[in-house]
Amino acid sequence: MSTKTSSINVRTRSSLSDLRKQKVVFESTDPKIVIEKIPNLKVLPDSKLEEKITFIDKLVIFRDKADPYFKLIRWDKPIGSWLLFWPCSWSITLASIAGSPLPSAASSLSTLGLFLAGSFVMRGAGCTINDLWDKDYDGQVARTRDRPLVSGAISQKQAVLFLAAQLSVGLTILLQLNWYSVILGASSMLLVIMYPLAKRFTDYPQIFLGATFNWGALLGWSAITGSIDPFVCLPLYAGALCWTVVYDTIYAHQDKHDDARIGIKSTALKFGERTKPLLSLWAGGALCGLSCAGAAAELDWPYYLALTAAAAHR
Repeated sequence: MSTKTSSINVRTRSSLSDLRKQKVVFESTDPKIVIEKIPNLKVLPDSKLEEKITFIDKLVIFRDKADPYFKLIRWDKPIGSWLLFWPCSWSITLASIAGSPLPSAASSLSTLGLFLAGSFVMRGAGCTINDLWDKDYDGQVARTRDRPLVSGAISQKQAVLFLAAQLSVGLTILLQLNWYSVILGASSMLLVIMYPLAKRFTDYPQIFLGATFNWGALLGWSAITGSIDPFVCLPLYAGALCWTVVYDTIYAHQDKHDDARIGIKSTALKFGERTKPLLSLWAGGALCGLSCAGAAAELDWPYYLALTAAAAHR
């Protein structure tokens, strides 16, 4: 009685489109068997099969490693950064028209550029802080359960280190402004840290968000003139805050059932069936604040025509 034996060679094949995925290939006299990534099986790559990694492949590797961080800062949803920037741009524009001393056009445009960059950086930092605070809650909400900290794509330590890098970039941008603005801008960090916690103890976390997101209504003016004009800046800030309550209450309605279940508070839950009439009042407050800011800055009729057009938009 004879026994037929065959040698088996084991090697790996890597797909350069995804270097983290390997195939273990068994070759023998029998038909080829391909087994996808066998757990706990260690194999040594065949040097003859190794392919040269190109620059494009390195970019693919970088993209895969960076993707969770892009998701953490909501890079694919830039609307939040624009909402942070608009009050800054309003304030800078008002100061450039009615402030004292009046800046050059180049100076105003340069300041707008700094605030635009700062808005994207600090909105990302705010998202990181929010996700660090809300990690346990996010896993219980349908819309947020796939966020990187919840899924484990990023560890808490990695998120904290990334946050430090974001804040360093934000500080670098802030230091380009005058010292009054540096101190004023740095003071907003207390609100940035407090906002994610507000939903735990108040039915009106959207007010905290408005106070945080619209700090640029104060900072933009001081960046141009060297200090704030309370008669212009405070109504502008209050009006922008009311505007934030309107749009974020609408946004919060998508999570209200999950929020009610896990004990998270919001104006969407507080207002309930009265949301439309109450938001109309908040929208009126926004219009009033912006009108008062324009009056204090002694702006002419085109400003109020633009406000009327914005108020008529649905």
